Amino acid sequence: MSKIKEAFARGKAFIPFITCGDPNLATTAAVVRAAVANGADLVELGIPFSDPTAEGVVIQEANIRALKAGVTTDKIFDLVRDLRRDVKVPFVFMTYANVVFSYGAEKFISTCAAVGVDGLILPDVPFEEKEEFLSTCKKFGVDLISMIAPTSEDRIAMIAREAEGFVYIVSSLGVTGVRSEIKTDLASIVAAVRANTKIPCAIGFGISTPAQAKQMAKISDGAIVGSAIIKILAARGEAAPSFVGQYVREMKDAIKNL
Repeated sequence: MSKIKEAFARGKAFIPFITCGDPNLATTAAVVRAAVANGADLVELGIPFSDPTAEGVVIQEANIRALKAGVTTDKIFDLVRDLRRDVKVPFVFMTYANVVFSYGAEKFISTCAAVGVDGLILPDVPFEEKEEFLSTCKKFGVDLISMIAPTSEDRIAMIAREAEGFVYIVSSLGVTGVRSEIKTDLASIVAAVRANTKIPCAIGFGISTPAQAKQMAKISDGAIVGSAIIKILAARGEAAPSFVGQYVREMKDAIKNL
């Protein structure tokens, strides 16, 4: 069992997304620790990029703040090294192909393995083009996590059969961001995934309330939340960790007994 699968072994998983370096790396470290102390089962760490095409305005602005603050990929690797002194839950990087290419794919992925990053999500790399990263990920034991969107349709079975770590199901068309309601027929997507793999699946994009998290976790293996957490960081800045911790606790409490 991969470390990522272990995050789902204790019941429904809550997965927060945090943009590294927003507003600074010390705050990121404190937010991660607060999230884990309050029930986060896996943490998705965003490496900022100047053109984050999958992101809505909230996370785009977090990327800009982090880059202006001087965050770099090397500094984020150092952040993970520090977190790994006491944080045991799986970490997954979410970033873009350009970030990996510019660092050097083998160097990037081998460093992920060395510092304790368990998986990698590249939302701008189509399933059909994943091979240029997959062999290197396999070489170093880093799960390359697949995303399935409402538009995947006939490709769902194919993507699910080759999935690693967990399957990231995108709840809605468009970019990340808080949504008042999620109307996609996610139950049928989850059913198609489960018919083709035993790997867990979690739903992200648009989830912001305990009720939404509960709704999504009822039909899948977990809920992923990003923009709602980034909004707390934007509003609270360096004071955000305790507020994020409280939010994570409310979200985890909503899904843990399903």
